[in-house]
Amino acid sequence: MSRFQMLSDAQWSLIEEMLPRPTGRKGRPFSDARTMVEGIVYRYRCGIAWRDLPEAFGPWQTVWTWHHRMAAEGTWDKVLAKLTAAADAEGLVDWSLSVDSTIARAHQHATNTKRLTGAGSNYTSPADEPPDHAVGRSRGGLSTKIHQLVDGNGLPLVALLTAGQAGDSPMFLPLMERLRVARPLGRPRTRPDAVRGDKAYSSRAIRGHLRSRGIKAVIPEPSDQQGHRKRRGSRGGRPVGLDAADYRNRNVIERRYCQIKQWRGLATRYDKLAIVYRAAVILNAVIAWTRQLSDTP
Repeated sequence: MSRFQMLSDAQWSLIEEMLPRPTGRKGRPFSDARTMVEGIVYRYRCGIAWRDLPEAFGPWQTVWTWHHRMAAEGTWDKVLAKLTAAADAEGLVDWSLSVDSTIARAHQHATNTKRLTGAGSNYTSPADEPPDHAVGRSRGGLSTKIHQLVDGNGLPLVALLTAGQAGDSPMFLPLMERLRVARPLGRPRTRPDAVRGDKAYSSRAIRGHLRSRGIKAVIPEPSDQQGHRKRRGSRGGRPVGLDAADYRNRNVIERRYCQIKQWRGLATRYDKLAIVYRAAVILNAVIAWTRQLSDTP
């Protein structure tokens, strides 16, 4: 396999029919959909400027246009939805989920655009661009935060962006709202068996939401919440139960973020638009699922 090629033939066959048809005269090398996707992947793997793409991928403007267009149309979200549905049909989705976030430092190339801060960036569809472009000032400087729900094997099901200073807890319900895995018959599955999260997700609203839907919460209780509950006596309610053995499995999402940041263009954000950067995060998830499905005998 060439160093310019990320996808095997088996992986490509899983997504080929879901992508836009190539345009242009027959025989032009940059009109090939696989070349376009490999060019996008190469750019984010290496973290280079678009204009520095090797000539093997054709004109960099064409690769960029493909990526921007698919980001605006939510193409990769649709591909991911079909792959997760296929994986669930084969019993490959572990419905004991984990939730967490990670910070990506924003390069100056990603921040030299007008941002309406304070408006929030919880956008609800792939085509929505948040007013702040999901860039905010956190302790480490300008940054973006990636929030994900992954299955028990660490494979992504949902990914959203916020500005770097945003908290984890407020994004839990938006993540759960976006969790929809289609099935051959009946409604899509939206309810996991369990959700694992760290202490940042220990809130009354989150626990109440999980309890109302019959979802096991594997979330430890912070010491300040424990003290507050004890001070209230019988009004404080029962102690929070924690399956400590199951909580150890939350490391799958930490490992997933390590894999994401192997792509230098995701570890550091160079994209001005949040939808473009998020499309690359979803593309990374698509490749992970194609690898899982193509390895299935």
